[in-house]
Order: sequence, then C-alpha cells, then structure tokens
Amino acid sequence: MRRVFKKPYLYFTIGIFLLYLLMNFLISGFYDTIPLIIAYANTVNWLKLSISILLSLIIGILVAINGVNVYIRYKERKECAGGGTIAGAGTLGGLLTGFCPLCITGLFPLIFGLFGVSFSLASLPFQGIEIQLAVIALLFISLGMLKKNY
Repeated sequence: MRRVFKKPYLYFTIGIFLLYLLMNFLISGFYDTIPLIIAYANTVNWLKLSISILLSLIIGILVAINGVNVYIRYKERKECAGGGTIAGAGTLGGLLTGFCPLCITGLFPLIFGLFGVSFSLASLPFQGIEIQLAVIALLFISLGMLKKNY
C-alpha cells in the first residue's frame, strides 16, 4: 500500500485520480448544474451536496489507489483478479452516481433510460448517498483483497 505513494507510482495515482474526476465531471454533466446551484443557492441543501462531493472525492482517491495496486500486482505477476474485478465494479459505481446523485443525471439513470425505465437517485431514501457509501465499501473490500497477498 505504501508503494502507491512512492515515485513513480505517486504520479500514476495522482493522474488516475484527476482522470477519474474529469470523467465523472463530464459524464455526469455537473458542469451544467454549477450555474443552477449558484442561481438557486438559497434552496440548495448544502449539507447533502457537500457530503456527496466529499464522497465523490473519496471514491476518486480509492479508485486511483486501487488502480495502481492492481497495476503493481499485475506487474509482479501476482493474482489480482478478484480485487481487480471489485475495483472495476467500484469505479463503475462511482461513475454511475456522479458528483451529486440528487442534482444531476449520472450514468445510472441514463442506462435505465435506454430501457424505457424512468429512474432517479432522488427517489432513494438518502438521495443516492447510500450508493456512494456502497461504492466506497466495495473499493475498501478491493483494497483488502489486493493487500491480502502482499
């Protein structure tokens, strides 16, 4: 785990983190939401928005660490299929929710829309924050599986 934060892997970790955030920002359409947040600032639930953005940043960090760990294990010819699969599922889950699952489209509702199903993460009890927490749990499980054989 410490190897992720040493050169040259530190640069890979930062690069993957920034790439993940950029992809999440573009796929989720959060750039369209920013002007609306500013325009309707007095009606925005800032606590939920802050928690959601913080969770998205945590997911980005975990995706980057998992990605570099999978690369290191693959490079060393060690088994990483289970941890890599769960890391991939966590990455996809993070992209599905977007930065703010409540105020933007995200990939998950778009995929359901292809099948004619109307779905919004706003219909969930915690407006999609529970999905982000599940993704974080998946990514921590993946870290544990990758760390197990080190």
